[in-house]
Amino acid sequence: MAAIWTLAKLVTPVVGGLRSAMVAARTRAAGNAALMPRTEQDIPIGVVGVVSLVCVLPVGVLLAQFVSGAGLGDHLAFLVVSGVLYVAIMSFLVSAVVGYMAGLIGSSNSPLSGIGILAVIGFALIMIFHVPASADTGKAMVAYALFVTAVVFAAAAIANNNLQDLKTGQLVDATPWKQQVALVIGVVAGAVIIPPVLDLLNRAYGFAGAPGPHHEHPLPAPQAGLISALAQGVIQNNVDWSLIETGGLIGVGIIVADALLRRLRPGAHLSPLAVGLGIYLPTQSTLMVVVGAVAGWIFERSAEARPRPEATKQLGVLLASGMIVGEGLIGVLVAALVAFSGQDFPLSLVSDAFASGPAVWIGGLAFAGVIYALYRWVGRALIAEPSPPAGRGVPTS
Repeated sequence: MAAIWTLAKLVTPVVGGLRSAMVAARTRAAGNAALMPRTEQDIPIGVVGVVSLVCVLPVGVLLAQFVSGAGLGDHLAFLVVSGVLYVAIMSFLVSAVVGYMAGLIGSSNSPLSGIGILAVIGFALIMIFHVPASADTGKAMVAYALFVTAVVFAAAAIANNNLQDLKTGQLVDATPWKQQVALVIGVVAGAVIIPPVLDLLNRAYGFAGAPGPHHEHPLPAPQAGLISALAQGVIQNNVDWSLIETGGLIGVGIIVADALLRRLRPGAHLSPLAVGLGIYLPTQSTLMVVVGAVAGWIFERSAEARPRPEATKQLGVLLASGMIVGEGLIGVLVAALVAFSGQDFPLSLVSDAFASGPAVWIGGLAFAGVIYALYRWVGRALIAEPSPPAGRGVPTS
C-alpha cells in the first residue's frame, strides 16, 4: 500500500519530467541546443526510448531460455510475452518509486525489497490465471516468477544508483548527459563485476536459506526469503491472504496518519515506506540506519551554526556516502580473504571469547570515536576556506 501510494504521488513529477524531456528534444531539433543551460542537457529522450526498446529483446530471449529449460515449454508464448510486458511496465513504475526515494534519502535506504513484494505477487497472480499449477509445474512456476521479479529488481537497482549519482551531480553542478554516459558504462561494468562478487560472497559465507554446502556464518537474506515464500504461497494457493489484507489496512492507516500529521504539524511526517521496511526487516539490518539518521540530524543541527551551513551539510552527505562505499569495498576484500584462505576469520588476532565480548564494545567505541572525529573535521573544514563564487557547489576533491 505504501508503494502504491508513493507511486500515485509520483505521477505529477514523472509526467513533468517526461514533458520537459520532450521540450528539450524539440529544442534540439530546432537547432537551439546551445541555448539550453549546461546543467539541463540530458541524453535525448528519443535515444533513451530506442535503447530501452532494444534492451527488451535480450530480456525476451533470456526469459524464453528459462521457460524452455524449466519444463514450461507448453506455455512458452504466454509466459514470455507476459513476462516481457511485465518487466517493461513494472520496471518503469518501480524504478520511479525507488529512484525518487534514493534522491530523497539515499540508495542505501531505498525500499526496493519492499516494492519487490508487490512485483512478485503481481506476476504470480498473472501466471496462475493462465497456467495451472501442478506437482510437476509448481516449482518451475515459482522459479519463473522469481526470475521475472529479479529482472525488475535489476532495473530498479540501476535506477536506484543512477538517481543517487544524478542527485550528487546536481549538488556540484555536473553536466547531466556526461553523467548519463558514465552511468551506462557503469551498468555494463556492473554486469561484469557483480556476479563474481556475489559468487565470492557465496563461497566465503553462503546465504541463509540458499542451497549449497553448509556455512557456519551465512549471510542473512530476509528479503529474498520473504519474496520467495510469497511467490510459493500465491502459486501453490496456500498464502494466508488475511495477513496481506491486515498489512494493507495497516498501510492505509499509516498513510492517513501521515496526512493528518503533515496537516497538523508542518514539517513532521510518518513515512509509510519506512514503517513497512521496519516491520519485516530484522533489527540488525535497520539499527544502523536509525543510528545514522540520528547522527545526520545532530550534524545538520550543528551545521546550522556554521558560517556556511548548506556547504557543510553537503560535505556531510559526501562523507556519509564515502563511508558506505568504503564499507562495501572492505566487505568484499574480507570475503576474498575468507574464500581463498578457507578460514572463517583469517585476520583473527584474539581468542573467540574476547572477540565475542570485549572486542565488540571496544570496536563500537572506536567506531563512534572515529565517526565523531570525521564529522567534527568536516564541520570545521569550510571555516577557513574562502566562499565559492555564486552558483557554484561544494568542490568534491
